[in-house]
Amino acid sequence: MPRRDGEGWKAVLTPEEIRRALTRISHEILERTHGGEGIVLLGIPTRGVYLARRLAARIGEFEGAPAPVGSLDVTLHRDDLRLRPARALQRTQVPPDGVDGKTVVLVDDVLFSGRTIRAALDALNDLGRPRAVQLAVLVDRGHRELPIRADYVGKNLPTAYREKVRVRLAETDGEDCVLLGPALPGQVGK
Repeated sequence: MPRRDGEGWKAVLTPEEIRRALTRISHEILERTHGGEGIVLLGIPTRGVYLARRLAARIGEFEGAPAPVGSLDVTLHRDDLRLRPARALQRTQVPPDGVDGKTVVLVDDVLFSGRTIRAALDALNDLGRPRAVQLAVLVDRGHRELPIRADYVGKNLPTAYREKVRVRLAETDGEDCVLLGPALPGQVGK
């Protein structure tokens, strides 16, 4: 390490470090929720869904049964729809018992401005009334624009505002790693 992925990209998390971070987050969720009682993991597409599934499986290894897991599309709740090209709607899938009265753990790959999570809170409001909402992210890169903070963080990664964080997962990209690199001119990265 560090591995390079194209011009100026540096690997900041290896597959083993991602695995350890998810294991630690799983333990923290179980500790904070008293053994995972009444939790639902909802991943934010795309990579947040795969991370939520991994967390649910890891919780299942520790507790004997995986946590209920689903996905939460935030596309129609984003405040930047007019600024970005249209993106395809993703699937919202909620476990059969729903979210009412549950502790919902929203799962995403990177926490940056906080706007995606704000949209997720709005989308979640359309689904029901959870008892509590928590946030788990693989990477917190700072630069918040809204007062949002993650409850569970795999890695705090100080970045320059113009840098970009790229999370690659085996399910979508064929490998697990987190890369840090330059944003294109005029672009602010996730």
